[in-house]
Amino acid sequence: QVQLVESGGGLVQTGGSLRLSCAASGGIFSRYCMGWFRQAPGKEREFVARISWMSGGNTYYAESVKGRFTISRDNAKNTVYLQMNILTPEDTGVYYCAASPLPRGSMRQADFTSWGQGTQVTVSS
Repeated sequence: QVQLVESGGGLVQTGGSLRLSCAASGGIFSRYCMGWFRQAPGKEREFVARISWMSGGNTYYAESVKGRFTISRDNAKNTVYLQMNILTPEDTGVYYCAASPLPRGSMRQADFTSWGQGTQVTVSS
């Protein structure tokens, strides 16, 4: 299984931007679908975005972040990114990076077999 370490979280004001990174090791990174999930205080963890390893890196987003967030990957660096723009307090939470061996990707948490420890994102109003 691949090991994942997130970074890039922090405190930002409403309307600001952050870029999260997730570094992978211990596996063939290019053969994993990569996803980002988040968990707000008092809420269940939810899907944010994913990028497949097939079809040139097909991407898919939750409706709540579509048009504001961009997921990308650099297979040469074994890293996946989440660029987050126009942040709002509703984006506050712990963001988790995850890896799935499914070639076409998934939005289901159960399909992701490796998880990072999470990075905190706090958006102030």
